[in-house]
Amino acid sequence: MCGLAGEMRFDGRSADVAACARLSGCLQHRGPDGDGIWAHGPVALAHRRLSIIDLSVAGSQPMVDPDLGLTLVFNGCIYNYRQLRAELEGHGLRFFSTSDTEVIGKAYAHWGLDCVDHFLGMFAFAIYEHRSGRLVLGRDRLGIKPLYLDQTPERLRFASTLPALVAGGGTDTSIDREALAHYLTFHSVVPAPRTILTGVRKLPPATLRVVEPDGSSTDRLYWEPTFGRDPDRADWTEQDWQDALLESLRVAVDRRMVSDVPVGVLLSGGIDSSLVVALLAEMGQTGLKTFSIGFDSAGGESGDEFEYSTLVAERFGTDHHRIKIDSSRLLPGIDATVEAMSEPMVSHDCVAFYLLSEDVSRSVKVVQSGQGADEVLGGYDWYPPLAQVPRDQAVEAYSGVFFDRRWDAMAAVLNPEWRLDHDAPTAFVAERFGRPGADTSVDAALRNDTTVMLVDDPVKRVDNMTMAWGLEARVPFLDHELVELAGRIPPELKLADGGKGVLKRASRGVVPDEVIDRTKGYFPVPAIRQLDGPYLERVRDALTDPAARRRGLFDDELVRSLLADPNRTRTTLGSNALWQLALLEMWLQKHGVG
Repeated sequence: MCGLAGEMRFDGRSADVAACARLSGCLQHRGPDGDGIWAHGPVALAHRRLSIIDLSVAGSQPMVDPDLGLTLVFNGCIYNYRQLRAELEGHGLRFFSTSDTEVIGKAYAHWGLDCVDHFLGMFAFAIYEHRSGRLVLGRDRLGIKPLYLDQTPERLRFASTLPALVAGGGTDTSIDREALAHYLTFHSVVPAPRTILTGVRKLPPATLRVVEPDGSSTDRLYWEPTFGRDPDRADWTEQDWQDALLESLRVAVDRRMVSDVPVGVLLSGGIDSSLVVALLAEMGQTGLKTFSIGFDSAGGESGDEFEYSTLVAERFGTDHHRIKIDSSRLLPGIDATVEAMSEPMVSHDCVAFYLLSEDVSRSVKVVQSGQGADEVLGGYDWYPPLAQVPRDQAVEAYSGVFFDRRWDAMAAVLNPEWRLDHDAPTAFVAERFGRPGADTSVDAALRNDTTVMLVDDPVKRVDNMTMAWGLEARVPFLDHELVELAGRIPPELKLADGGKGVLKRASRGVVPDEVIDRTKGYFPVPAIRQLDGPYLERVRDALTDPAARRRGLFDDELVRSLLADPNRTRTTLGSNALWQLALLEMWLQKHGVG
């Protein structure tokens, strides 16, 4: 887990090493254990290292392989790197390190672009071919690791975070109006390739981009899961699906223990993270460090789930850390969280993950998390209403239960100069739902949420907040083989028992029943959901700041109304509408853009 950056020139000039150094400087938090820059003619690559696998100097990046004529930078972890190394050695390739980084380079040299089909893991990488001058960019199947791009006719820059690109200089930082429409409609998700800034794009998940020396490029989508029934499993019983899912998760959890440093678990007390702990205990892990977080209650909402996380920790004998966040840390933590965001993310969970990661990073460098199970296995409450909806009515039904607001309500939020003349969010969902490979309305929603919403909300949230403290988070529920299996599971099995039924039933006898039968939880930060006192004042300051007034994004009357009654107006999914507007302004002001 690291931070990477680079530049490729198309205008005959040498790469701007000073600009790459600025990009790299913004990534120091992602890789506090080392750094390096490599430059050759039109290309420069930069890297910040978090040492997880091969802690020696041999594993440093940028990694130059003179025999193969390649230089590469990489962020992530290839969990099957040892097996791939053995296979590549069988083909005559020789290694100078024990790192997974070198395996990527050797795999590319042997298999070409097909190398990604062999990788089990999370990754973003850039490989430069010395002889051809070609640059290859790649991103993992579920978009767990980010890769942002800023391309002009003269050059391409890329980095692990959006603010790093801005720091490089010369980026068009105006607001992308279509991205703004997505932010306000699609539950604050801006799908790839767009970002909130016009001049910055992101490489979509499961995508390889080959950039030629003249700046032309081609993309290859190398993986797309099917959410439909498998004829070869037509005779499977409910128990067969439960057994297969649990075994797939067992494999995924085991894979993510590959490390040269200890691995802990973020234990919320929900079924997903509890099951990860249970399976690790089943494998014989002892002394496992687990971590849970709690806040003060506010507005009648509880601020912690220690009851359940403690129950799980005691059942499986973990070295458990209950982290109670003092209220004095929360307000400054909000601003620090916003600064750590690569893009505006409205979820209050961001603050929880940020403060949790700060404390966890003092104990371990790597953690497993239960993130992703709700999207992959149907755990959210917007899925059941789709169960009886005909496939040709799925777009409207999904939009009605998931969108924060429909298109006709946008005029009451945005000032005229910021509105689009077409309903881009609904058109986006219609295009995604219209693709083959999703049988029912629930299948279409789960596919969309797994491959789009999950990538640009929960997954990005975990990456940004953990990496702000040099902490690597691994997500076994997003093992691509588990996702492929989950896509085949009949929707009624996922929606059973209030959601994630197939997982809950598979977990009986593995985790305590109290955890399975409890009301669905989350990382609670009541002070943000119930805005009051200094938190409300922080929101007021952001929306009335001179920068916000100059920008003029939001209707003045709406802002006044929300500030007068800050906790009344909720989005379709129950989020605080005032926080959604304020968070965007806070992010723009913090990064000096827009």
